[in-house]
Amino acid sequence: MSKILVATEKPFAAVAVKGIREVVENAGMELALLEKYTDKAQLLDAMKDADALIIRSDKVDAAVLDAASNLKIVVRAGAGYDNVDLQAATAHKVCVMNTPGQNSNAVAELVFGLLVYGVRNFYSGTSGTELKGKKLGILAYGNVGRNVARIAKGFGMDIYAYDAFCPASAIEADGVKAVASAEELFRTCQIVSLHIPATAETKGSINFELMNAMPKGAIVVNTARKEVMDEAGLARMLEKRPDFKYVTDVMPAIHAELAEKYADRYFSTPKKMGAQTAEANINAGIAAAKQIVDFLVNGNEKFRVN
Repeated sequence: MSKILVATEKPFAAVAVKGIREVVENAGMELALLEKYTDKAQLLDAMKDADALIIRSDKVDAAVLDAASNLKIVVRAGAGYDNVDLQAATAHKVCVMNTPGQNSNAVAELVFGLLVYGVRNFYSGTSGTELKGKKLGILAYGNVGRNVARIAKGFGMDIYAYDAFCPASAIEADGVKAVASAEELFRTCQIVSLHIPATAETKGSINFELMNAMPKGAIVVNTARKEVMDEAGLARMLEKRPDFKYVTDVMPAIHAELAEKYADRYFSTPKKMGAQTAEANINAGIAAAKQIVDFLVNGNEKFRVN
């Protein structure tokens, strides 16, 4: 009998665990839970006889993989998977998947929560602006980007997008204006929403020059990864451009400095909030379980990322 381990330092909601259990046990497999663990040794011990692993933001490195002689698949319940060492997983012949799309609406709704908070001057009582009629740029037009565009239409925004891997025709089929580069997107739009992954190419790519090209009254909202920001460039931008705001749910390393100097133009949530809804929690967990069962039974590698 295959054993599927759910190892979550920050556990799934009880209803999500119930759904995961139903998927696993209906497939004739065993479910094991390791929740709220406080030491890596606990994870290493639990991995010893696991055939499959479901995680959230938990780290899966070479040591974890070394401890798991039976492991065949790891599924990160969510879109990002930079908490998994893909090279080590491949070396151990372990398939790694994510669950794209399951958190997309939750993240997109957060984008607009942050934007409304930002354009209304953090509810300080001073006069802000409206989103209607503003040019919104979406950097990366994947599942989240598409949901951001859908919601932006309800606000009456003028929507642009750039994605190096998505054809302009697919973007424009959604009634969104496609631009030719990130530089054009930033030059054109007062508001830019980031949805790029943290890769060798994108880390530090949102720099001063890019942001400084934005029109007056610029806002950047980042619900992607903190690593995509050039933090020195961000600090310089906030210093040089009193009209610029930055709102995020991925706290920069220089958060304390920014919060002290620019409290009226900078905001970060205490922790990443994009997928922190009951619906996203349930959707991602159950999707992870279904993908594992499909992989173990049918060999389906549709969402493989390594």
